[in-house]
Amino acid sequence: MKRKLSVAIESYPIAGSFVISRGAKTEAVVVTATLVQGGGVGRGECVPYARYGESAESVVATIESARDALEAGADRADLQRLLPAGAARNALDCALWDLEAKLSGVPAHVAAGFEALLPLVTAFTISVGAPDQMRAAAERAADRPLLKIKLAGEGDEARLAAVRAGAPDSALIVDANESWTTESLPRQLAACADHGVSLVEQPLPAGRDHILATMPRPVPICADESVHDRASLAPLKGRYDAINVKLDKTGGLTEALALARAAQEMGFSIMAGCMVGTSLAMAPAVLVGQIAAFVDLDGPLLLARDRVPGLSYEGSTLMPPAPELWG
Repeated sequence: MKRKLSVAIESYPIAGSFVISRGAKTEAVVVTATLVQGGGVGRGECVPYARYGESAESVVATIESARDALEAGADRADLQRLLPAGAARNALDCALWDLEAKLSGVPAHVAAGFEALLPLVTAFTISVGAPDQMRAAAERAADRPLLKIKLAGEGDEARLAAVRAGAPDSALIVDANESWTTESLPRQLAACADHGVSLVEQPLPAGRDHILATMPRPVPICADESVHDRASLAPLKGRYDAINVKLDKTGGLTEALALARAAQEMGFSIMAGCMVGTSLAMAPAVLVGQIAAFVDLDGPLLLARDRVPGLSYEGSTLMPPAPELWG
């Protein structure tokens, strides 16, 4: 059966703005790959990330470089050899998972080894800002069981105290996005411990992970920018307690599941994370969430408009995707 690939750049407005240590954005620009074969249609979405040298245009170009192979019938194993880990491979890998499910009638989660998908409790992100702004945002989200707090370096102790005051009963994850320094790290970690933070993501710039090996960690530390796929995992042993598995970093669900399982065998806890994208980007990551200690798949909750149909959220509880969306 002849297979046809189509690629599109799309934009979805963010509700307000999304602010981290590296800057702010008001829209989620995504790239969607669609594979049509026989009576089946498979879709995958990725989020190009400038931190890794990606743009929507560069991701489309990378996808186009694999067009001939994909349209000739390349499968997920072939794709791992054709393209490097990153957003472009993610869109295609997830589209192949979806297409396989549609053509075979076997749901993607069953093909991945999960008998059933359970609902997940996701973190909800509080963007970095002035302490009073972050307290107000935390107060609005105080009924959510898990909040993820974006921090930015100078002034973070005041920000954290403000969030804790605004949401005294929520569990907290702190995400510094590489913004802390070697000198400030002990003080910042102590403040996190004082406020009952459950996990700290990527406090130092990637490449400075060796510092964590000899420093006390009063709060578990999770690698994000420092881990992409299995090839980047081994050097993190003894430096991090957990890893954030994101499909846009691993280059799709195939490598994400392999990475998560390899990391668990090495003693790491797993976070299932995301970039800011639509429900189509979150849906495959729900499978990673099944084996994760922490889930951060709140992308659609941050958008002013999502895909239809999208994922169903009941507060912070994320329901498994319907086949009409993905898988």
